[in-house]
Amino acid sequence: MSERPRPSLLFVTDLSYEARGRRYCDEDIHLSSRLREEFDVALCHPRDAAALLDGFDTVVIRNSGPVLHYQEAYDAFCARALELGVRVYNPLHGRGDMTGKQYLVDLSRAGHPVIPTVDRVADLGLLPAAPQYVVKPKLGADSVGLRFVPQAALPESDDGLMLVQPRIDFRYEVSFYFIDRDFQYALYAPRPEQRWVLEPYAPSAADLEFASSFVEWNSLDHGIQRVDACRTAQGELLLVELEDLNPYLSLDRVAKPVREAFVTRLKASLRDLSA
Repeated sequence: MSERPRPSLLFVTDLSYEARGRRYCDEDIHLSSRLREEFDVALCHPRDAAALLDGFDTVVIRNSGPVLHYQEAYDAFCARALELGVRVYNPLHGRGDMTGKQYLVDLSRAGHPVIPTVDRVADLGLLPAAPQYVVKPKLGADSVGLRFVPQAALPESDDGLMLVQPRIDFRYEVSFYFIDRDFQYALYAPRPEQRWVLEPYAPSAADLEFASSFVEWNSLDHGIQRVDACRTAQGELLLVELEDLNPYLSLDRVAKPVREAFVTRLKASLRDLSA
């Protein structure tokens, strides 16, 4: 009796993408090599994914860079994946950064613990007073297009396209990493001026309740999510981003047993999705 063929994965990544303070390519080279222990794996650039996806059991989107750099190709990929019913990891119905940052406006308006966020001139008065404000594209990523301004302002031509937030005085930023809604590990940047110099973080029960609430709010039963938050000077956590498309994992910043447990859990998640 012939052996059952191994599931095949199309691993979407941009190994040439350069990010400040991080080497995306190293993480994906390591992760794809570990997945190859149980799956047949091929790597491709995000611009090539639409043309290749129907030859694989599952498409895994990893460190593929900001979508705005290849928006047309990404839209074509999503349309093709939905047309063919191909399994995509993360699934394409996420409510976080996968669809832009409208969710920050919605969560802020609903009273969730997020940095106060508006996207229209008429709502600027809802923001608290602050020495500076942050303005950034709603479809932005990786700080592309972000700028600081002395007062909350937005040209009417940018209504619905840009986000405005107060610049928060925070102690540190912290990220919580989940697979299939299960918490895996947390990392934080104890020095705010060095966002990607990360160290292991031991979350409290309240911290995990905070992070898990946003993972539960999202609609993904499968996939990797990173909840980015900041600890304010007053001690509360506020959501900065809910990254559910291609979150960088900073696996080089965790201890080997944590990294091994993450890989094991990811393999199980992908097997479950493919079952």
